[in-house]
Amino acid sequence: MRQVFEEMQTLYKANLMDSNAIQNERNNALLPSVHFRHTALLRNKRCILAYLYHRIRRLRQMRWELGSILPTEITANLLNAEMQWFQNYNKSLATYMRSIGDDHGLNLTVNMSPPKTLYVEVKCLSDFGKLELDDGEIITLKKNTYHLLPRAICEPLIRQGILEHHNA
Repeated sequence: MRQVFEEMQTLYKANLMDSNAIQNERNNALLPSVHFRHTALLRNKRCILAYLYHRIRRLRQMRWELGSILPTEITANLLNAEMQWFQNYNKSLATYMRSIGDDHGLNLTVNMSPPKTLYVEVKCLSDFGKLELDDGEIITLKKNTYHLLPRAICEPLIRQGILEHHNA
């Protein structure tokens, strides 16, 4: 980017000198050169904007894939303006997620891809007691028992360490 900015500065200064010469000396022979350099400046501007837009899109994608805290090897390569944009995007996304759903909001960043199956086989790691399913069925979760349960019910219990996904 630094090289592009230096080139743009050189082109701008040359255009400024030639446009002053055109005004002062009425030398219209310099008009094609001014036009050519101006076109080059516009092209460089488009390239820089496309590059910055791509970086912002990657930042947005990383927010959804990695979460609200970026690894240090990524943040070390970000500009201050990009870090500010990322923090503002985090705040906006969090505000939106709190505004939808019930009292707890809705976390849109989990389950980014649909499950392959609706039911999952799990092993109970500790005595949990009775668990009521969505259809009203009550299951007793005892240590070292295996169950085939709906994925939506199992995931919070797996995160809590009560259940473990069992691969048959």
